[in-house]
Parts: sequence; C-alpha cells; structure tokens
Amino acid sequence: MSDNIREQKIAYLEELNTKALEGGGSKRIDKQHDAGKLTARERVELLFDPGTFVELDRLVTHRCTDFGMDQQKYLGDGVVTGWGLVDGRKVFVFAQDFTVVGGSLSSAHAGKICKVMDLAMKVGAPIVGLNDSGGARIQEGVDSLGGYAEIFWRNTQASGVVPQLSAILGPCAGGAVYSPAITDFILMVQDTSYMFITGPDVTKTVTGEEVTKEELGGASTHGTKSGVCDLTAADDPSCLVQLRTLLSYLPSNNTEDPPAVTCDDPIDRMAPELDTMVPVSSSKPYDIKGIIKAVVDHGELFELAEDHAKNMVIGFARVAGRTVGIVANQPMVLAGCLDIQASIKGARFVRFCDCFNIPLVTFVDVPGFLPGTDQEYGGIIIHGAKLLYAFAEATVPKLTIITRKAYGGAYDVMASKHIRADYNIAFPTAEIAVMGPDGAVNIIYRRDIAAADDPVATKKAFADDYRETFASPYKAAELGFIDEVIAPRVTRKRLADALELLRDKHEAVPRKKHGNIPL
Repeated sequence: MSDNIREQKIAYLEELNTKALEGGGSKRIDKQHDAGKLTARERVELLFDPGTFVELDRLVTHRCTDFGMDQQKYLGDGVVTGWGLVDGRKVFVFAQDFTVVGGSLSSAHAGKICKVMDLAMKVGAPIVGLNDSGGARIQEGVDSLGGYAEIFWRNTQASGVVPQLSAILGPCAGGAVYSPAITDFILMVQDTSYMFITGPDVTKTVTGEEVTKEELGGASTHGTKSGVCDLTAADDPSCLVQLRTLLSYLPSNNTEDPPAVTCDDPIDRMAPELDTMVPVSSSKPYDIKGIIKAVVDHGELFELAEDHAKNMVIGFARVAGRTVGIVANQPMVLAGCLDIQASIKGARFVRFCDCFNIPLVTFVDVPGFLPGTDQEYGGIIIHGAKLLYAFAEATVPKLTIITRKAYGGAYDVMASKHIRADYNIAFPTAEIAVMGPDGAVNIIYRRDIAAADDPVATKKAFADDYRETFASPYKAAELGFIDEVIAPRVTRKRLADALELLRDKHEAVPRKKHGNIPL
C-alpha cells in the first residue's frame, strides 16, 4: 500500500470521526443548549475522569429504509456508548443524543446499548444510562419495541449483579420508562426532564384531566409524590456530579466490597451532643439526621429520596472509611410512623444494600404503623411486609440503634434481633414495648382507672410504672433482645467496632430459586 493510499484511508477515518462527533448538526446542538441541556458527548465528558472515555460503535447506523429513513442516517444513530473511569474505577455508559432523530430508539440504537450492557456484565462494572429520548422510532415499528424489550431483559439480568444508575436528562416516555424503573437509582433534572407512561394529550383524551408535562412527570413530581426519582438536580452538570458521588459509595459488582477510603475522623471520637439530642418528653419531635450525622464520618450523609416519604430517611454514609447504608425513622414527620410509602422506600433501599455487600445501620424511633382507612385500603399490610421481608432476608451486617420508641410490630420490622440483626443497642431513652404506656394502661388497668377517685392521677401512676418496668430498654436487655444499653456519646465507636467484628460475616441461607417477596 502506497503512502498516498494510506494517507487517504486515514483522512477518511478522520472525516467519519468528525462527522460522528457532530451528532445532529450545529443547529440542533444549539437548540439543545438553548433548552438548558448538554449534548450526549458533553455529558459523557463530565461523567468520566478526563481523557479516560473509550467510545464503542461510533460508526453504527440504522438499517431502516421505510418512510424516507434511508435519507436520515447519522453515525452513532443517536446514542453514545462506551466505558471510562470514575475516580479511577471502570464504569460503562450509554448516553442518548436528542440531536439525532430526537434520540429515538431504533433497532441499531438498542443494539449498541445491549452490547455495552453485556460487556459491563462480563467485566463486572456499573452501568450508567443517560436518558434523553423521544421514545421508540415509530418508522421502525415492532423492531423498535423489540429493542426496548432486549434492554429490559438485560436490566433484569444485571439487577443485583452490577449497580445500574439512570439519569433522566430530557424526555423519557411510554415503554422507555421501564428500563430506568428496573435500575437501582434514578436521577432527574428540574424543568428539563420528565417521565410518564402516557403524556398530557393522551391523559386529557382518556381521563379529561388537563396537566402539563412537568406536573405529570417532572423531577418535582417524581421526587416528592411518586418516589420514582431518588435524586434531583438543578441542571445537567449537577446531576453528573451526583452520579459520580453515588458511584463512590458503591462496589463495582456483587462480588466486591464497597470501596474503602482513608478515614481521618477518629473512630473513638466521642459525640457528647448525642446525650441531649433525644428529648426527655417521648412526644416531642427531633431530627434523626442530627444523630446520624454526629455518628458517621465527618457528618456526611448522602441522602436519597429526601423529599419523598420524609418519615423514613435513607442514604449512604461512611463509618471508619467504610460505606454503610443508613435507614432511619424520622420523628419530625408523622412522629416517625411507618406508612405505605415509607415502607416501600425503605425496603427497596435495604434490598439494594444487601445485593451489594453494604452493611446496614438502622436508627429506630417508631411508634408503629400509621393507622387509618387510607393506609388499610392502600395495602399497608402488604407494603409493610416488604420492609419486614427485606430486613429479614438481608445477610449483610445489620446494626440497629434504638434511640427512643420501638413499639409493636414496627419494633420487629425495624431490624430487630428477632429477624437476625447482628448488633442491637439502645440509648437509655429507648422505649421498647407492645404499645405506648398510655395505650397499654388503658387496656390493662381499664377497670382500676374507671373505679378510681382521681382517674387522671391513677392513669398517670400506672403509665409511669409501665414505662419504667416494661417500656424501658432494660427489660429487652434482660431478655437478650438488646446487646447493650449505651451512653449515646459512644455510639460511633460501638458501630465502628461492630463493623470491624462483622467484616467477614457469613450467613447460610436455605437453598431456593428465590423467595416470593410480597410485591
């Protein structure tokens, strides 16, 4: 081969690469920017460590010839795929390009996504999907639908094997929403992203409701009402920072432990402020996040679903440099009661942590399950059982701290010793009983109270005695249900020591295909 021919071939390759990098062209890129959105390639560059992204299938094009599609071919076919490093660790990505046919999914587009997912499974590395698509490419008909189903199948196979994260950075509608829904965490951007099964026009036609895209499926809607979204961001760059942070807490796959970091926050650090954080009055609210942050490394809690089901707090933190999953009742909201949404929120998170070898630290202050017809008709029995099932099924180290109330069935559900939590401790302010003292004495001493000269004083005396005898942590400690009653200030050291003790925990489970969780 002569030098001239070689140069021509190299020049042709450079021409193709340049063309592929242009996406849908400068006008459409400008339109993307005017909408407050980055392009697919700009997003990829922000996600990965500089200079580490390796692209796959840059020259792929669709094969459709109907409806004039043979005149609309773009290199890459509307999706950027490949792998790179995030904090030095391998991560795979697909980023849909809205500048190319609206980011619509063709058979070739789906094939690129499936290829990178298959490779991620072989290598054992997380998959990040950056979704920005108008949906199925209608011109391809059932080929496009088949492409979605191939992706769904791979999402299911990868579930619990490698972490799967989805960022919704534009439209995601119809069948397209089910791939993110199967993944582990969903992130959305305020005002520029939305998810729904059927859009506003179809909704109006079928139900008569008039609703905007933002109201129907925007980040605020899914971050507060539905709970579909785990994290919301102000813009694309902020969302990509959140993705990088979230990945920093997670292992690459289910055979590895989460990455440990050097900890310069002393393991034996006392937190004297904890001694007074829980109010003397058992009915007075307080912020459980204050207790969590006083215990974990540098007071850093990476909270998830912060604005949904606020009576349950979930998120990641570190203790002695090791990732832990935090689950906590929030007395500031509904007195910390478990309701339908809180149970679902907690259960999903517990199962994720168990999939990926992340120890669970549970802070308990729960007066029970939320009563009412709305809860009963909505299936609180089944939904509450999800949280119970998740905690009982989990075999990762399980550490539980009872700060105040732990009443009734909710005590059992919140990682109690009876469902095989490994290390259960309680503050002196803990109240562990079938129900609160007032309710208990109304049942046990109903006749005595009714016959008393001063029913109010008599009831109070009975309640005080019940609280001291049966609703303190010492009865549970006497029975071995609590391993230790501790001064709150030493909580951090106790947790760090327990995590080290349980580092090599192994728990055998019965042989079975899988359990039948009450979905």
